[in-house]
Amino acid sequence: MANESRPCPCDIGDRFDYGGRGQEVQVEHIKAYVCKPPAGTDKAVIVIHDIFGWQLPNTRYMVDMLAANGYIAICPDFFVGQEAWKPSNDWATFDEWLKTRNAGKIDKEVDVILKYLSEQCGAKKIGVIGFCWGGAAVQHLMLKNPHLKTGVSLYGVIRFFEDRSSLLHPTFFIFAEKDDYIPLEQVTLLEQKLKQNCKVDYKVKIYPGQTHGFVHRKREDINPQDKPYIEEGRKDMINWLNKYL
Repeated sequence: MANESRPCPCDIGDRFDYGGRGQEVQVEHIKAYVCKPPAGTDKAVIVIHDIFGWQLPNTRYMVDMLAANGYIAICPDFFVGQEAWKPSNDWATFDEWLKTRNAGKIDKEVDVILKYLSEQCGAKKIGVIGFCWGGAAVQHLMLKNPHLKTGVSLYGVIRFFEDRSSLLHPTFFIFAEKDDYIPLEQVTLLEQKLKQNCKVDYKVKIYPGQTHGFVHRKREDINPQDKPYIEEGRKDMINWLNKYL
């Protein structure tokens, strides 16, 4: 078992309930969860949550993992006070719910967080990662935000931005082979478009046998045969950030 104060990537997700090692802060009009590494650093990562919002313990676990790996990590509430999706909600209402939560309309919030990271936390190199809805938001930011250095999109919903692939910054796309929400044909198409249009470094990786959400899955959802791929996904994410930040 890893030291509790410095969890290694391998033991992330091995707790049933997770309270978090960071703290909640108010940044202008946005609430956010922040975790800082034990040693000072000028590198930071913005974490963009999935449809279940900024308070999901699984996502906070990933924020803490980034901090344990030497990054200032922050997960803002990109729904800005609007309610996150709940598993008990009626999926028939999902499209209506999504209309007011556009992964391509987070630029104002990102600018506020970038200012906070640079002025309050001393960050000079800033990257971004995101899950599902947040993964699509990462792709959006990699297409247009000049202030970010790199991004990791984890099972980002391709259909939101499938027609745009001229990325500004090195981007790593993580996908699951058996993802019910993102068919492999979409992933193949994304790869083709990136090959044609992308001038920066990128990588698309499909993890065998995995399903949507596998990288930030909690312990009770992990099958023993999936664990190596979950650990690999987390390690790949950290390695990509280490390379470009």
